[in-house]
Amino acid sequence: MSEKAHQNPDTDHEIILKCQEGDVEAFEGIVGKYQKKMFNISYRITGDYNDAAEVAQDAFVSAFKNIKAFKGRSRFSTWLYTIVVNLSKNRLKQTRTRSYREQMSLDDPVETDDGQIIIEPVSNDLSALEKLEKNEIAGRVQKCIDALESGFREVIVLRDMQGFAYEEISDMLNTAAGTVKSRLHRAREAVKNCLKMAAGAL
Repeated sequence: MSEKAHQNPDTDHEIILKCQEGDVEAFEGIVGKYQKKMFNISYRITGDYNDAAEVAQDAFVSAFKNIKAFKGRSRFSTWLYTIVVNLSKNRLKQTRTRSYREQMSLDDPVETDDGQIIIEPVSNDLSALEKLEKNEIAGRVQKCIDALESGFREVIVLRDMQGFAYEEISDMLNTAAGTVKSRLHRAREAVKNCLKMAAGAL
């Protein structure tokens, strides 16, 4: 086990050992714990609900098949998220080679399913109108993120939407922390400019 892992013990250690011994029920516990986060990461990167569902499922299958290769050099969750990020990147490439994305339209209806595109949890005190406004804003943000190139989309999703530390993102993307920060700055600027243009078009 690495010094980093020793200093930050993995809370999944015991269940990982069971999974590595072929315990399917133990792995079902892993799926239950991480499936929502895995789906949300994939959805933000691919921008498509069905693609994200398939990618998350494929990621768990890949993780189960390769779990014996996990050596604890990073947190298990980081290892899992790296799988789903890579599969999401591949799916996005496949989608974009099939057809170029159409011009972004802010008048298009926002596709939602169980609130998956809502960036922040909605308070129970919000009125129906306030919830609708939040959905609309979240939809515009997602459209601006969809317009980013893959490398910039990944960092803004992982940092600003999923809350990962720079070090974790660096590990997931196999990219220097400085590059991650640079891409994040440019991604934030691009999204901000996109939203300004959207506001001006209203």
